[in-house]
Amino acid sequence: MSEISKNSILIEAPASQVTELLFDLASYPSWSTSTKSVSILAKDGSDRPTKVAISIEAGVVRDNVTLDYDWSKAPARIEFSLDDADLLTEMSGAFDIKDNGDETTTVTYELTVGLSMPVPAMMRNKQERATIDLALNQLKKKIEG
Repeated sequence: MSEISKNSILIEAPASQVTELLFDLASYPSWSTSTKSVSILAKDGSDRPTKVAISIEAGVVRDNVTLDYDWSKAPARIEFSLDDADLLTEMSGAFDIKDNGDETTTVTYELTVGLSMPVPAMMRNKQERATIDLALNQLKKKIEG
């Protein structure tokens, strides 16, 4: 397994507002330029998506992936892992959502990606960090306006 890339951002909004957006996977294409389309394939008993098909374009990586979502630590953490993909061999990660108690929320995004072609670890890590930073900044902009 590859090393996990991660970063955090402070969002000037209550955790409930942040989780509402992050939990609405189908809305990701409306605010995340890396997410081109989302199809919910399966849901749990609480009507949360558990299997999701996503078309992604993150830098040089363009793929159609199916992700499994784990809600067992929600609302503080959402985890996902790769079920299937055209190009990727690994894609796992999580959003950690921390209520700071002052109407601000810290979101930490973790991501690990593996490709079916050989790519130097330094280049892969750089792309993961760029993807994380873009997603966090777009999340912040969508919530804060």
